[in-house]
Amino acid sequence: MPRYVKNESEYGKVGFESMKIKAAMRKTRAARKQPTSVALDPQLVGELKAEARARGVPYQVLMRMFIIDGFKRLKRAG
Repeated sequence: MPRYVKNESEYGKVGFESMKIKAAMRKTRAARKQPTSVALDPQLVGELKAEARARGVPYQVLMRMFIIDGFKRLKRAG
C-alpha cells in the first residue's frame, strides 16, 4: 500500500522507485497534445459551446472531435 506524505518533514522517510517515476514520466510525455490556436467568429464559438453543452462535453473537446473526424474523412476521400 502506498504511503502518502502529509507534511514536509516526512519527505526524508519516503522511498522513491526511480524506474516507476521514469516510466510515468515517459507515459505523461507521450500523452501530451500540442496546443494550437484557431481564430473563429464569436457566433460560431457560441454555437459550438451550445452544441457542446447539449452533448455534455467541453467545447474544446467537441472542436477536437470535429477536426479529427473531418481529417479522417478527408484522408479516406483522398
